[in-house]
Amino acid sequence: MSDSTPAARFPAGALFDLDGTLLDSAPDMLATVNRMLASRDRPPLTLSDIRPVVSRGARAMASVAFPELDTDGVTALVPEFLAVYAEELGRHSVLFDGVEAMLAALEAAGTPWGIVTNKPEYLAARILPQLGWQDRCAVLIGGDTLAERKPHPLPLLHAADAIGIAPADCVYVGDDARDIAAARAAGMPSVVALWGYRLDDDDPVAWQGDVMLDAVQALVEPAGWPQR
Repeated sequence: MSDSTPAARFPAGALFDLDGTLLDSAPDMLATVNRMLASRDRPPLTLSDIRPVVSRGARAMASVAFPELDTDGVTALVPEFLAVYAEELGRHSVLFDGVEAMLAALEAAGTPWGIVTNKPEYLAARILPQLGWQDRCAVLIGGDTLAERKPHPLPLLHAADAIGIAPADCVYVGDDARDIAAARAAGMPSVVALWGYRLDDDDPVAWQGDVMLDAVQALVEPAGWPQR
């Protein structure tokens, strides 16, 4: 009797968070905060200090660098952070192991892929040519592209529409609770990227993603993706 189990397939469309999912950008962020600290004659941080909060954006990193500041004080540092980061962008970051092989596998299967990040769009757009992705990435949505950002589902819904794939037939891959919450609200299957950035007290199981993976390499094969 033949096995009637359907063969595993890549999703019709794949969408990714950027920092902590495709790109190990923590070294760029560290260089940024350390320049800010040095300008104030303060000692530098280490990568282990900054890495857990990279996916949470400029405010979170400024809070780590300047823990004495209140919310307003941290917010006031964001423009400086973004200006310095724009100069450090791509100078120190690298792709996570397996990302290029995964993207090549998706492309070989005819699966369009794109990026939905909370990073400002102008910064995310500057990274694509550095990686040779400007003609490969089918859609790029930044945190300021639309009226809402993750964990709101609008960026994922907009990205799926842009590549012409129903949300339920796409998969979103991200390393933060906001990523998985946005996917769930969009009706989009999700992959929790455990290789990314998390605080020690984060519980990724509680995020309720469809698949949890320790390494990008699992997504090089169709079986690593959520199956519908």
